[in-house]
Amino acid sequence: MGNGKKLGFWSIVLLGINAIIGSGIFGLPGQAYQMIGPSSVLVLVFCMVLAVSIALCFAEASSWFDENGGPYLYAKEAFGEFIGFEVGFMKWAIGMIAWAAMANFFAITISTIWPQAAEPFTKNVIIGAILIGLGIVNIMGVQASKVLNDIITVGKLVPLIFFIVVGIFFIKGSNFTPFVIVPTGQTTTTAFVAAAISLFYAFTGFESLAVAAKDMQNPRENVPKALVTVMAIVSIVYIFVLAISIGILGPDLSGSTTPVADAAKAILGNAGVYIITAGTVISVGGINIAASFLTPRSGVALAEQGLIPKCIAKNNKKGTPYIAIIITVVGTLLIAWSGSFTFLLQISVISRFIQYIPTCIAVLVFRKKYADKQVKFRIPGGTFIPVFAVVVSLWLLVKAGMSEPMKIVWGLGGLLIAIPFYFYMTKVYRPKESK
Repeated sequence: MGNGKKLGFWSIVLLGINAIIGSGIFGLPGQAYQMIGPSSVLVLVFCMVLAVSIALCFAEASSWFDENGGPYLYAKEAFGEFIGFEVGFMKWAIGMIAWAAMANFFAITISTIWPQAAEPFTKNVIIGAILIGLGIVNIMGVQASKVLNDIITVGKLVPLIFFIVVGIFFIKGSNFTPFVIVPTGQTTTTAFVAAAISLFYAFTGFESLAVAAKDMQNPRENVPKALVTVMAIVSIVYIFVLAISIGILGPDLSGSTTPVADAAKAILGNAGVYIITAGTVISVGGINIAASFLTPRSGVALAEQGLIPKCIAKNNKKGTPYIAIIITVVGTLLIAWSGSFTFLLQISVISRFIQYIPTCIAVLVFRKKYADKQVKFRIPGGTFIPVFAVVVSLWLLVKAGMSEPMKIVWGLGGLLIAIPFYFYMTKVYRPKESK
């Protein structure tokens, strides 16, 4: 594949923004306010600091490699093949589950303007159309995906930027007092933890960028720079949207399912609702596009290392891994149509940190293991940021487990399911293939 068909720096940035900003930001302010009131802005800043710390670890880790794989590759190189396979297997499986949920949410979002889309048959047709359609776009080549992703990402940012630019003039300072509002029966600490666990997931998705390194120009230099740029843009947008929503609606924001649309309506009437609803549809469509491009590459990374059949990494004439794309689309479609993805998403808490914590530790391993190798990006401050990211991630993980232990159980269950696949591939499949 020639360089002209690969993603340049700004296309990587737009893909990263698209992978993070989905439906969450349009519903996030109401949920955040309900949990801890106006001080949710500070909780969001805390989540931003943690997410940026983890993203910096991904940025440094990605600067050591040109290959596909992201968190799978880093875990494998730092801790060995088995740990790498566990991370990679979970990354691909959770990618399909998450994409199934996004496709379902796209149909639900469409139903706000076309009620028939909520009917089971019509909803399944929409889900099938978006999954198969995006699979075909991906098989057609990186260039087609790149153009579609760039247009959609700009399309989702425009309404949010418009909301920020206009809404900032309608903020009422009185809506920020009292600053901390704790739900009955909770302490400030438990309310903070619950809000942090919830809001942190609005930042997730950045970890997928390095998975598709081979489809990017100069990945060792561009991926780290793009990760830092993406997190800066997303953080600014999130904090402004939340603060402006609180400033306009105040207590009316609590529990709202369409908080940004409600705030836009308060200042612009129905026109505001239409602008934000259009932005939501584009945004949810956009995160589907990012998922369709990034999820198959998790399978490719495993296949390239011989941990699943190598034919899965095979490219067509357009240079795209068509077998991995087809398997991903079929798997995602079955999950989406089964309706069980909401149950499966319970393991998402574990799956995220199964990717994050090994990568943060891997950075420290690579600094010793590849001491003689030049890297394009190194986190400032020595070991502080990787250690901070690991400690805070473990703290959130423990707190999440204490409040919802079934998430821990199902997350560990996902890891156990991967074990027989690993032993089959290493003890049966690979020895047969090498004969």
